[in-house]
Amino acid sequence: MMEAMCADVVDGLDPEQAAAVLAPRGPVCVLAGAGTGKTRTITRRIAHLVSAGHVSASQVLAVTFTARAAGEMRSRLRALGIGGDGTQVQARTFHAAALRQLRYFWPQVVGDTPWQLLDRKFAAVSQAAHRCGFPTDTDTVRDLLSEIEWSKGTLVAPEDYPAAAARAHRTPPADPERVARVYETYEQLKTRSGDGMYLDFDDLLLHTAAALEDNLAVAEEFRDRYRCFVVDEYQDVTPLQQRVLDAWLGARDDLTVVGDANQTIYSFTGATPKHLLDFSRRFPDATVVRLERDYRSTPEVVDLANRVIGAARGRIAGTRLELIGQRPSGPEPTFAEFDDEPAEAQAVAKAVAKLMGKGVPAAEIAVLYRINAQSEAYEQAFTQAGIPYQVRGGEGFFNRAEVRQAVNALRQVGTRDDLPEDAGRSAGLRSLVRATLVPLGLTDTEPVGAQARERWASLVALVQLTEELLEHEPDLDLQGLLRDLAARAEARQPPTVQGVTLASLHAAKGLEWDAVFLVGLTDGTLPITHVTGDKDTPPDEAGIEEERRLLYVGVTRARVHLQLSWALSRTAGGRRSRRRSRFLHGLIPDSSPASKIAEPSSPRKKRPQCRVCGKPLMGTTSTMLGRCEGCPSDLDENLLVALKEWRRERSKEMKVPAYVVFSDNTLVAIAEQQPRDDRALVAIPGIGAKKLEQYGADVLALVRGERTVDTLDL
Repeated sequence: MMEAMCADVVDGLDPEQAAAVLAPRGPVCVLAGAGTGKTRTITRRIAHLVSAGHVSASQVLAVTFTARAAGEMRSRLRALGIGGDGTQVQARTFHAAALRQLRYFWPQVVGDTPWQLLDRKFAAVSQAAHRCGFPTDTDTVRDLLSEIEWSKGTLVAPEDYPAAAARAHRTPPADPERVARVYETYEQLKTRSGDGMYLDFDDLLLHTAAALEDNLAVAEEFRDRYRCFVVDEYQDVTPLQQRVLDAWLGARDDLTVVGDANQTIYSFTGATPKHLLDFSRRFPDATVVRLERDYRSTPEVVDLANRVIGAARGRIAGTRLELIGQRPSGPEPTFAEFDDEPAEAQAVAKAVAKLMGKGVPAAEIAVLYRINAQSEAYEQAFTQAGIPYQVRGGEGFFNRAEVRQAVNALRQVGTRDDLPEDAGRSAGLRSLVRATLVPLGLTDTEPVGAQARERWASLVALVQLTEELLEHEPDLDLQGLLRDLAARAEARQPPTVQGVTLASLHAAKGLEWDAVFLVGLTDGTLPITHVTGDKDTPPDEAGIEEERRLLYVGVTRARVHLQLSWALSRTAGGRRSRRRSRFLHGLIPDSSPASKIAEPSSPRKKRPQCRVCGKPLMGTTSTMLGRCEGCPSDLDENLLVALKEWRRERSKEMKVPAYVVFSDNTLVAIAEQQPRDDRALVAIPGIGAKKLEQYGADVLALVRGERTVDTLDL
């Protein structure tokens, strides 16, 4: 009888999957690579433990990270006949399990004190921010909320936040001491409510762990109820979730964990693969099984995935799984370089249409990118090509709050009767749009804080869209721009089911498609800028490795067709100054046209040198000035005064902020380097062909002493 049950539960499994299913009761660690059938394996293991009499279905608690994954687990268990007698395996998310347990044990642990679930924390964090003198705009509050959630997930108290944030290389939206005060105020607000106390989702975990740790009767009742635990996506547990799991277990070891350290992409939330990597140290007698047979992707896709992760560095790299493709052979992944983002998007739309013409359903095709703002070019290209699409894990470009806000601001500007006369000409409209978006978060440099960066990227994309339109219609005025934006917004009404998926790499985790296009693969986007470092900050090596794992996750989403692409410029006809992602080095075959034109191993552009000491220049300011910031300046003070007065008059005439004309650093650079002709002027960073056309004659006249500010044609 037992042999028959074992045969049924391992029917159709490969040897490694069967070994995981039939492993003896006790600690089991399943290292499961992408596409290796981990959900099938762990549900079969639960079925085996129940059917063999090791545990009843109601004594199993299986936890994962999404309600969708938990529902999938329950469905598969029902299909295996588990729970047919009325008892069911509890398959839930960590938070759902903790909520259920806390509601049951609360009277025993706390008594009559009422509590409510605070499932929307934004208002409370906003109130705390206001009390601490913080701005309460949406982006700032969301960034503060992210820092609070990270702190609680990593068991960091408010007073410990500044030191912990520094150790973790966090980039908080403000001074860490001030963020800590907001965190502390938020915690106080929750416990001082007149309706009792409020608990957020992290509090559910904290109170559940404390109830089991501090109350022996509660712990005994719980551990009598649940005897066996299964944790999916174990590489993504936070220290707080691990504390809850430890409290559930007590001194027992009937635990099965499943994970892949190479798919750790949520460390910004506090997730860490440490517990997965240390599992066999904590449980020396644990059974460890490696699932490396990939049933999802063709051998060609699998080979590329192995090479992507094969270049990984650090501790996780030592535990990487070498996937082995099990599907029939398919097409080789392709690589493509484009002059600009619009050209890249149009080429992808054309390739998608070709696949659909060959019978690949639109719903089986995905375009994946690093940040949500990148979707705009693809929404536009797919709309023009008549290809249905859906945006997953984020709103469509014109539905995003910051874009709606920006368009509304432009409409309000359009109702004014004091617009500059040149608002209908290229330079005037461009300046007007930029000036309107500055109060909404448009800056010259990328801001700190994840939400602020997302907002900034969307506003930059809107400016670039304006510049694209002006390239094709130089006489476009503000009303024409608003009409065009409205038409684009109205046209983008994609269906929600049968359409090509547009998604960020994070939102794509756990999903798969027949065809995947990985786009925008340039340095500064993947890896993203804030982990690559600058003159004041060394590169975040751990962050760079996580970015590499994001690319690995993207590659492993594809079953058959895979294209990786990048563009050398943001806008059509723009300066081709980008470099393709460092992660692509060594991956592009010699037969690919992309290998001939964009190999980043080609001689790197030499850093500009200080004109005083000759050392390479580091950082934006030094590069702008053409000298190290510490080297002596040969500034012409009178010229600088004249340039600032000229800029003041020019900005007043154009009705734009002064820095829209030229930044302070640019003026200092001009006053130091004193360019005498067009070529020398455009050699100063920040002065391109358009600014040369707008302001070059005036600036050179001032430098040469041919004119004063009073005599310039303003």
